[in-house]
Amino acid sequence: MNEAFRYRAATGAGDLVEGVVHAGSVRDAADALRRQSLVPVSVESATRQASGSQTGARSATGRQESVASALRTLSTLLSAGLALEQALDFVGRHASHPDTAAAFHAMRSDVQRGVMLSEAIRRHPSFGAFAAAAVHAGEESGTLDQSLVRLADWFDRANELRAEVRAALLYPVLMGIVAGIGVIVLLAFVVPRFVAILGDVGGALPLSTRILVGLSRVVMGGWWIWLPLVVATVLAIRWWLGDPENCRRWHAARLRFPRSGPLERDTMTARFTSALGVLLQSGTPVLTALRVAREGVTNLSIAGQLDTAGERIARGDRVAESLASVFPPLAVELLAAGEEGGRLPEMCARVAQIHDESVGRSLRTLVRLVEPALILAFGVIVGFIALAMLQAVYSVNAGVL
Repeated sequence: MNEAFRYRAATGAGDLVEGVVHAGSVRDAADALRRQSLVPVSVESATRQASGSQTGARSATGRQESVASALRTLSTLLSAGLALEQALDFVGRHASHPDTAAAFHAMRSDVQRGVMLSEAIRRHPSFGAFAAAAVHAGEESGTLDQSLVRLADWFDRANELRAEVRAALLYPVLMGIVAGIGVIVLLAFVVPRFVAILGDVGGALPLSTRILVGLSRVVMGGWWIWLPLVVATVLAIRWWLGDPENCRRWHAARLRFPRSGPLERDTMTARFTSALGVLLQSGTPVLTALRVAREGVTNLSIAGQLDTAGERIARGDRVAESLASVFPPLAVELLAAGEEGGRLPEMCARVAQIHDESVGRSLRTLVRLVEPALILAFGVIVGFIALAMLQAVYSVNAGVL
């Protein structure tokens, strides 16, 4: 479904124009502008921009989306012939997020003191080592504006994937929270009053009702026991995961889970190959690109395998062969084809696209499984509570009669 995006773009003559374009995403909107021979400077959702008027300088596009837009604007200004210092000043004044504006103002100050742009970016954790490496490669090859465009596209893809994950998980999480609150209300308020009424009448309660009464007492009367127990368990798990080796074991175990394991591996594959492709296209040496792209991999088990693969590549092994034990077979086969044909950066981008799409499909499938499971679980719990209460009523009526 298309939505409206408000844009600012540069014409071939260097003039800035503004307008609205309809597209499915920010990246699609930017592609549509390029097809019209326009160079996108900033592209923002018109709907979210309007709804976010109460946030002042904080654009509803968010910090990461603001970074992508700022990098694309910087690339446009540099390609138009502006000096780096002037371009950084312009981006800092027009950034849609205050953190991004502050970062670009600080980078301008660093550049004025003679610091390279890549080093200035490295000093800001919000950009990361990957952005610094891509910019450094552009500086070395004289294609800084092109490197900035590729970097902005990478941020856009990462933002789209992050938004898709959040949107897919939002409904199941809300459903789980509402169901949990509903069960607690039943056990904490409804059941005790019902039991008090039955106690006035007298009579023996059936087994299901006694179980329900016990659960209610645990919720109401034993909270001072189970609540500290839950907190202690959480703290113990965090302490255990604080050890890198234990954390690596947990990450390795997650990859073996039936559905979430392949989903996580696909996510890490897309993230790594996307970053690797951008770095290679910018002219970064293979070993440096592998090391920097690996920093974006949050699964410690996969990260360790990538370190081993990097050592093999440093000894002269082929990239695809070294990564065969890390990534899915299709990704390895495509990387091998790209390596043999001299098109490794393009194939990295292709692998990232394939696995981004795979992550989207897997998320939709997972959500379709989680939703009925939550509904079934909540139905069973409520059904048990209703059955226990009805059995108690029938038992009391039978005793009275």
